[in-house]
Amino acid sequence: MVALDIDDGLAQVVLDAPSRLNALNEDDLRDLGAAYDEAERAGVRALVLRAEGRAFCAGRDISAVDPRDDDVLGYLGGRVTPLLRRMAEFPAPTFAAAQGAALGVGLGLLIATDVVYVADDARIGSPFAALGATLDSGGHWLFLDRLGAHKALDLIYTGRLMSGAEAVQSGLFSRALPADELAATTVEVARKAAGGATEAFLASKHLVQRLRDERLALWDSIDLENAAQAALCDTDDYREGFAAFQEKRAPSFTGGRRPR
Repeated sequence: MVALDIDDGLAQVVLDAPSRLNALNEDDLRDLGAAYDEAERAGVRALVLRAEGRAFCAGRDISAVDPRDDDVLGYLGGRVTPLLRRMAEFPAPTFAAAQGAALGVGLGLLIATDVVYVADDARIGSPFAALGATLDSGGHWLFLDRLGAHKALDLIYTGRLMSGAEAVQSGLFSRALPADELAATTVEVARKAAGGATEAFLASKHLVQRLRDERLALWDSIDLENAAQAALCDTDDYREGFAAFQEKRAPSFTGGRRPR
């Protein structure tokens, strides 16, 4: 079950099936994509993804899956990957709050989110060796990119789960917090972002994605930054930010979106 709440420019998308550790079946994936679609149509300026219960998401719901006729490619390539792309391309800053297990597809949901806060005692890793399966949903990329080949394969071969604190120390995610502060802190940070200069945030989001995916060199990156800054000059928020600075007051940003 996926719930959506929209209030004052902030969307909260909530995984709400705690009895199955928020494991996702195909219906859940469709509902999750629909929630992001609705949030975009509402014009929200930030989004939080969080979950109820003791786990963020234990991955795919395999409780009724028969491996003899399982359409793995249909599930992963046809359902999961398009959802992750859709999440990553959401046109506003996105934040995730992850407690407990974040495994498989659940880990992928975090990879597709801009900023990820985890509980100190969250459980991150690849326990799939016991299933005769391998890590999916971008997990290999995340572990290799942040940890290097040796540590990535160590986690995969052993099935060891990292704590949230260890994952943050290793550079996987943004910040580790006490579990009882996680949701409130994430929402507070996201609400502040929802009142910020949305177009400037999106410019940085797109730059970071290109730097990651295209492995751009320093001077290519600087050229893109220059172009992005020039484009922002046409936004209301850019002008408001400069005016507020010159008038020695706090800025009042409206999102300042340009016609697309």
